[in-house]
Amino acid sequence: MKRNANGSGSIRQRANGKWEARVTIGINPGTGKPIRRSIYGNTQKEVRQKMTAVIRELDKGTYQEPSKMTVAEWMDEWLSTFCTNSVKPLTYSSYEGIIKNHIKPSVGSIALQSIKGTHIQKLYNDMTKQGLSAKTVKNVSAVLHKALSVAMKQGFIIGNPCEAAELPKATKHEIQPLSDEEIPLFLQAIESDSMKNAYALCLFAGLREAECLGLSWNQVDFEQGRITISQQLQKEKKKGAKYYIADTTKSGKPRTIEPPAIAFEYLREEHLAQQQNRLRAGEVWSNPENLVFTNTVGNHLAFSTFYKHFKKIAEKIGRPDARPHDLRHTAATVAIASGSDIKSVQDLLGHATASFTLNVYTHTSEKMMQDTANRMQSYYENLAKKA
Repeated sequence: MKRNANGSGSIRQRANGKWEARVTIGINPGTGKPIRRSIYGNTQKEVRQKMTAVIRELDKGTYQEPSKMTVAEWMDEWLSTFCTNSVKPLTYSSYEGIIKNHIKPSVGSIALQSIKGTHIQKLYNDMTKQGLSAKTVKNVSAVLHKALSVAMKQGFIIGNPCEAAELPKATKHEIQPLSDEEIPLFLQAIESDSMKNAYALCLFAGLREAECLGLSWNQVDFEQGRITISQQLQKEKKKGAKYYIADTTKSGKPRTIEPPAIAFEYLREEHLAQQQNRLRAGEVWSNPENLVFTNTVGNHLAFSTFYKHFKKIAEKIGRPDARPHDLRHTAATVAIASGSDIKSVQDLLGHATASFTLNVYTHTSEKMMQDTANRMQSYYENLAKKA
């Protein structure tokens, strides 16, 4: 009975000479009538083979109604329907950019039901040939994998073809913090720079650039010597992009840190300078977010300006390769070298796990472990002498 209702078929030759097979693919639950699909071909043999393939899929439960939807069309649907209210604005913008710049140009025109692992592998290979990093390829893969996983759950495709493609091996980027000799040179070099206090805070508190430039005075507790990191300055990733304050951190969780007292010395200096700028600016002063670091009329600082100023300073101290993010690396390295445990460093930096912190600062943590071993050795030697 089930076979007659689902999977039965018939073949006939049409008036134009073409052949047609009609296959029952299911029963309409509302009317109880069979749902049939027509398959066409130039010969009876061709149509019979197609019909047999459909019946085989029906028996296996893997049959799908043909769809002309392309990968590009599905990516747009996935983005607007499944991402709009479920991801952060910055993440949404990032997905948009990845889809527009990488996925659509490469596999966008392919029918969603026809995309294979080979198509995706070619996408990865082409990106690598263009000189894009393994991390960039991985980011593109993550977006495509998520979108196709949802397509699979919705019944548009049977499996996720991303599973059949291999990502390029990522080469671990070795961090380059400022050395013990370079730190004093850096602090001296920033003395005459208008962004001095922002750079100093990144160095002493290990803040990310976006966290530093998005920091509000409401988050600074001078009395307790604490800073709460719960927001960041961000810029839209599109033409005519605007800056905005994102009320979250990269990890998605706020954190409260207690940096060394010297960090608050620079913050107090910035607070005084800002008050003076406010008096000079008068009515044109505008700082609605109560940001710590602003220009002379209260507006937020620009990432590009922050970067350019830093590169000039880095050049002065003989480190033209240094980036603003290396100040954060320096803070972590100094914390570990001075005896802080990995969990404390994780909390300072806002990493999701201590294992991630250990992985990033492998060389420094190895030195810390060796120092611990030496201290334990000394302890046991002293016990032996007392025995």
